[in-house]
Amino acid sequence: MGTKVDVGRLQSISTRLGDAVIDPAMWPALMQDICSASNSAAACLLQSDVRTPDVPMTESGREFFKSYFDNCFHENDIRAARGVPLLLAGRQIVSDQDIFSSETEMLRDPLYAHANNFGLRWFAVIGFFAGSALWGFSIQRTIGEGAFEESEKAALASLSQRLTETATLSTAVGRGVLSGITNALAFIKRAAIALDRFGSVIDINPSAEAALGGDIRIIGQRLVISDRRAQAAFNNFLDRLRTASDVDALGVAPIVVRRAGKPPIVVRVLPVDGAARSPFLGARAILILSGFDEGEAEQLTMLRQAFRLTPSEARITLCLAGGKSLEEVAQEMAIAHETARSHLKAIFRKTDTHRQGELIALVSRLR
Repeated sequence: MGTKVDVGRLQSISTRLGDAVIDPAMWPALMQDICSASNSAAACLLQSDVRTPDVPMTESGREFFKSYFDNCFHENDIRAARGVPLLLAGRQIVSDQDIFSSETEMLRDPLYAHANNFGLRWFAVIGFFAGSALWGFSIQRTIGEGAFEESEKAALASLSQRLTETATLSTAVGRGVLSGITNALAFIKRAAIALDRFGSVIDINPSAEAALGGDIRIIGQRLVISDRRAQAAFNNFLDRLRTASDVDALGVAPIVVRRAGKPPIVVRVLPVDGAARSPFLGARAILILSGFDEGEAEQLTMLRQAFRLTPSEARITLCLAGGKSLEEVAQEMAIAHETARSHLKAIFRKTDTHRQGELIALVSRLR
């Protein structure tokens, strides 16, 4: 049987994949072009490990892919369970014939029965990498379009390296743009923290580092808030962030973090747009923090720059200079006393001091 893939068109499209590096919104259109060139119905970009609905997909397959996630097929996708090891082993493309012994076995799988409701049956996935992360360009064909022949798979496999180059560059450019955004906010004294789709911190500017302390901390790349109501509101936002599709607006009300004896901190959520919206970077939101003591933030920044202190070390130094004991500082920062002592030893080494009195005198001269 002759190939139904237009090799020349595929090569032409591959040269345009770089457009999506600067404008990730180009992915659906480029994917639709690949579908047209390969006589396929729909396509979607999927992560190999934790698949999420906020990924680029063609408009022609949106209803099916939405149903795929809504019905939790992504949690037990037999194509991923059997296909990912083959891609990791070096194959550039995997199709139904590679993961099922027969069409009869294939059609017994619940996912294929579900796909039949949308007139879809045949599947192939082109493996590629974004850095070290494996992704798949998942392509669907209708019953009438037929299974992917070996010659067609070979033609589609030629896109694998180009997709890897594009995804890796897209991640690097997106990270650079994201850092540019948060650093620009720092210039106007706005504390900013960037989160990925899972709520993990992927970028933080110096103003935010200076603002963090006992009331808002980062533990294991996660933001932890001492105010329980604020933490509950923030958790609700993270749940939405994990499940929202790429086209949904976040629409999150400001989160107010109340603090004992201090003004509240207000956390506002902004969406991530432009090149920073790269699906491979996963950046989804920027948190803007306001209401903290800006004078204190400036002093913390000064201490960090002057002595190369970490954010925790700078805060301990400032608290000690303000007359608090190390025990009080540890309690305020919600850390163990021994941890605070370890930080203090590092502070002494970096500031070339040996006792708290010397450290306090040094800080006093810098104010």
